[in-house]
Amino acid sequence: MIRLEDITVKFDEFTALKGISVHVREGEFFTFLGPSGCGKTTTLRTIAGFIQPVSGSVFVKDKDITHVPIEDRNIGIVFQSYALFPTMTVRDNIAFGLKVKKLNKPEIESKVAEIARKVDLSPEQLGKAVSQLSGGQQQRVAIARALVTEPAIICMDEPLSNLDAKLRVQLRNELKSMQKNFGITTIYVTHDQEEALTLSDRIAVFNKGEIEQTGTPNEVYNHSRTEFVCNFIGDINKLSEESISLLNGRGAALDIKMSHYIRLERVPVNAPYTEGALEVKGSVLSREYYGMYIKYTIQTAPQVIRSIVRNDGVSIFEPGTEVIVSLHPGNIMSYPHREVAPA
Repeated sequence: MIRLEDITVKFDEFTALKGISVHVREGEFFTFLGPSGCGKTTTLRTIAGFIQPVSGSVFVKDKDITHVPIEDRNIGIVFQSYALFPTMTVRDNIAFGLKVKKLNKPEIESKVAEIARKVDLSPEQLGKAVSQLSGGQQQRVAIARALVTEPAIICMDEPLSNLDAKLRVQLRNELKSMQKNFGITTIYVTHDQEEALTLSDRIAVFNKGEIEQTGTPNEVYNHSRTEFVCNFIGDINKLSEESISLLNGRGAALDIKMSHYIRLERVPVNAPYTEGALEVKGSVLSREYYGMYIKYTIQTAPQVIRSIVRNDGVSIFEPGTEVIVSLHPGNIMSYPHREVAPA
């Protein structure tokens, strides 16, 4: 559906994108994920036509659109700031693109009413000025305006970042549901790892103008290809040389010259023994209670280890409690030594 081939973008002497290549399938919810300044928004804006690459090509359905004007690309866009007209009514905001296309009034009214129903905007809200709406309602207006022209693709640049945490989770679920119902190919930009893992069919993880890994949420989380991806996605323990030596003493074959990591949920506490695991005694330093799970920080002889344990309502370990943590070689991700950019 969307194919980027060796896209390079420069701003004066700064190279923002370094030979980006990616393929987004039709109907896919595809997320560009990475820290600020990594190139994800620049890539989205190159697809939309706001930025011209110095080399490389953008294809949609095998048609080269690299130099096609923005208005002729049939791409809907939802900006981080929503970019709505605050003094215009919701109805007029949604209808704006249809008026530009010079559709007749009955057709515009029909399309606006239909898309408003689909994004859960009431007839009463259609008559209000955008400035009278809440942040969540304005976000729905921005999505409706992007979808009403029936684009082949919709691009969203951090559309939930201006909302409070509870509303962000609520609208995240609605956004995914809407995308499935419309079946529209979606490019989504975010720095929020949880958002990316929850929403996406596939994710491209960006770092310093390059893509470090493309894959499903499970692939980038449980099978991180690089040390940067491993550190950026989720929370993780970096294992010390002493821990690696103890594991190797129990039959593991981990290269001491590499960096080794294990996810917090892969570190059981006081669990039944698993063959091949290294069991280490430790003392709980602190705990963080999250309801469904508890995060422990545990001092063991080789190092401090963090663990996430499902809350069963019974086995809650207070600071100072002696426990046993398990490290299994099969749960460890290993990488050649390299500098890791801060997440």
